[in-house]
Amino acid sequence: MQFGLIGKSLSHSYSAEIHRRIADYDYELLEIPEKDLADFFKTRDFQGINVTIPYKEAVIPLLDGISEIAQKIGAVNTVVNKNGKLFGYNTDFEGLKALFEYKSISAKGKKTAVLGTGGTSKTAFAVLQSLGADEIISVSRTPKPHAVTYDELYENHRDVQIIVNTTPLGMFPNTDSAPVCLDGFTRLCGVIDAVYNPLRTNLVLDAQKRNIPASGGLYMLSAQAVYACELFTGKKQDADKIKDAYEYVKKQKENIVLIGMPSSGKTTIGKLLSSALGKDFFDSDSEILNIIKMPIREYFERYGEAKFRELEKAVISSLSQKSGAVIATGGGAVLDSENVQALKRNGKLIFLNRKPENLIPTADRPLSADKSALLQMFTARYPIYKKASDIEISADGTKESVLQTILKELS
Repeated sequence: MQFGLIGKSLSHSYSAEIHRRIADYDYELLEIPEKDLADFFKTRDFQGINVTIPYKEAVIPLLDGISEIAQKIGAVNTVVNKNGKLFGYNTDFEGLKALFEYKSISAKGKKTAVLGTGGTSKTAFAVLQSLGADEIISVSRTPKPHAVTYDELYENHRDVQIIVNTTPLGMFPNTDSAPVCLDGFTRLCGVIDAVYNPLRTNLVLDAQKRNIPASGGLYMLSAQAVYACELFTGKKQDADKIKDAYEYVKKQKENIVLIGMPSSGKTTIGKLLSSALGKDFFDSDSEILNIIKMPIREYFERYGEAKFRELEKAVISSLSQKSGAVIATGGGAVLDSENVQALKRNGKLIFLNRKPENLIPTADRPLSADKSALLQMFTARYPIYKKASDIEISADGTKESVLQTILKELS
């Protein structure tokens, strides 16, 4: 192993893609059971590695030395082999500082809360101190010295202004969870989540709905990778590499989700987008058909709309876990706010807005089999599509012109 990342479970990691973007060395992902961690460091068969949960503290006794900032924080995320001697560093510190700067979130003079008490929480605490936070509260699931419980956070600290999540809650594949509910935190002016997969956790989406500046951890991951690369190679890296790596990986991992009325062209345009972008294509209605083994109209007649929406919700939940895909949704998928939330975690939602006079009723669509029903549906759903979408595209032109408009918006 030349360079790479070690951890207990790495199925969520984007580190290899980032390092391939910023450097020309081989970078591997290596999952190591806790019982094998000490032996891995005894062999010292690597030049440089990153370390992720749960080993950021456990590796410290296995090293020959650590940097001043890593010692202060009590956590190491980067290890360099220098002529057989292992030295530990904490590039997460500069990475998290870079994220605060990128999102223009100021901690100076603010009351802040750090969720979690692991290695990354210690980094967040040190960063907030360096940024001049007035008060920093550590939050733990269980009672611990120098930390409050979540119940105590809700009861006594609703006035926090910045929340930093360092727990894995909301991380792939358990994306439905969130560490806190933001109801009642009326002074919040910034939310940072160290989780980067999905791109936007429920916590980040919740903050954004309230117009609170918020970000997931992908920019932090990109920044710390550039700083780790400097340590690996001994060469100063261009600061522009951080934003380049961030935007590159985000573009690669983000789903493109098409929403809109029946017959607005979601499947047709989706397939063209898939080919143009080199992304896999999925159609939620096709996925449902593969499950029910009958026409959707027949399923409606047998089991009713409620049963269909329940099945559709399960399919949307599964598709939302994809990354780097094009997804065409059924016309009614975004009627459920939980479907929208799921799709937004890793996706950009594009509303294909075709004028109602250009929509075509078909017998296989149970709720829009005639023109009158289709027009009524358009009137009722139009504001829902508008609210759910990140981008709105006119879908009245040729399929080629619609495709080019979308590609221009995404470039």
